[in-house]
Amino acid sequence: MSSPVTLTLHPSFQVAPVRRRTFGAFVEHLGRCVYTGIFEPDHPSADEDGFRTDVLALTRELGVSSVRYPGGNFVSGYRWEDGVGPVEERPARHDLAWHSTEPNTVGLDEFMTWATKAEVEPMYAVNLGTRGIEEALDVLQYANAPRGIAYSDQRAENGHAEPYGIRMWCLGNEMDGPWQAGHKTAEEYARIATEAARLMRQEDPELELIACGSSSSQMETFAAWENTVLTESYDLVDMISAHAYYSEKDGDQASFLASADDMDHFIDSVVATADHVRAKLKRDKRIMISFDEWNIWYQHRAESRPPSGDDWPVAPVLLEDTYSAMDAVVFGNLLISLLRHSDRVASASLAQLVNVIAPIMTAPGGEAWKQTTFHPFALTSRHAAGQVLDVRVTAPTFENTRFGKSSAADAVATWDEESGALTLFVVNRGPEGEQALDADLSGFGDLELVEAVTLHHEDPYAANTQDAPETVVPAPNDSVALDGGRLVGALPAISWSMIRLARRA
Repeated sequence: MSSPVTLTLHPSFQVAPVRRRTFGAFVEHLGRCVYTGIFEPDHPSADEDGFRTDVLALTRELGVSSVRYPGGNFVSGYRWEDGVGPVEERPARHDLAWHSTEPNTVGLDEFMTWATKAEVEPMYAVNLGTRGIEEALDVLQYANAPRGIAYSDQRAENGHAEPYGIRMWCLGNEMDGPWQAGHKTAEEYARIATEAARLMRQEDPELELIACGSSSSQMETFAAWENTVLTESYDLVDMISAHAYYSEKDGDQASFLASADDMDHFIDSVVATADHVRAKLKRDKRIMISFDEWNIWYQHRAESRPPSGDDWPVAPVLLEDTYSAMDAVVFGNLLISLLRHSDRVASASLAQLVNVIAPIMTAPGGEAWKQTTFHPFALTSRHAAGQVLDVRVTAPTFENTRFGKSSAADAVATWDEESGALTLFVVNRGPEGEQALDADLSGFGDLELVEAVTLHHEDPYAANTQDAPETVVPAPNDSVALDGGRLVGALPAISWSMIRLARRA
């Protein structure tokens, strides 16, 4: 065993309150996320509205707080009116983003019904690609206006008399991406987003509006895009989006294990750019980040390639990655990064929820099961509470191609002063082997260990499947103990751990 991983933390080292919106997810009309994912009227578990109750139960167990809808790339060619009114009268359309046919059986009203059942807050994205300001106002009035005008009366006629009260609205999606329908230069997008925001606020001043950031920190447009967009829209928006996906490339396991280093740098760069605009404009308010797409995604795999040619299927198998134990460890580390930046990351959306690069998988007409990534998300959402603490980690380093040297361990903690609950989330991401853990917790008073679980598998590429859904699951870590005011134990190689403690009664 190498030199120990030492954690330095204290209840005074507070970053920000834990934000429930950190635990958001994403439902896009892509592949099988909607059809045979959340919605399958002929399924044995389907309720009166056609929603799979097994998926609803897993969504609640996952601890999802908010859900972004309906896209994603899909939204930039979407006509929201197609998805409301009598289902038998709704038109089918070609979805150019994913070369599929969209039947429009599920639309805004159905999604809001599902969101109520799933106990999640909706985040709605408007089409600023092929459409624009007028469409944004129309769908806002349909969703949120009280009865008495055309669109709200239409909502009532469709069986939903009361306004939905959607607070979070995305002003388009990845508009700097050349793959995006109606993609724009920074200047073009800044104008349409600013004017959409201005008029949407006239309709409802209390909205929380999210401007599109660059599609990736690897884009040539990155940072310059954020600067241009925020310079124009600063006074009218609350957040700017960030998107990032990670995967092991060309067998470079070490760089993949260090992926959270990139997320940390990405967030810090967006914050620096936003604060530069704040200083330039001499404003008091701070722009926050909506990290509304993040996940592990193996984009080079065959299942990530959409159909082509004359085939325009409904709900094809797309982006259905199977996640390994190592994927789950990296995934848990990305959650650590998001929590660590709770002072500026106000919202986040795991992309996506069901079937499409998702923690929940379903078989059409059959069962639903949990991917490996389900577990760190569910446990973090369930137990992160109170204040996020700044944890200083001292650990051995490991070499990797992308970042040079990275710490072999990473951690964050949350402290709920009222209940006396302290929770640590720790990863051993070093590929070399088991590491000892040592944390001085004397500053928190008299604690007792409540639970310590670790997600780990001897084969880092082991995965959960329909036939073996519990191959990789968290297990008790019996090595973890309190020794006086010190927490000690062992962290297996390539593992994610959750350790809960509480003040003694």
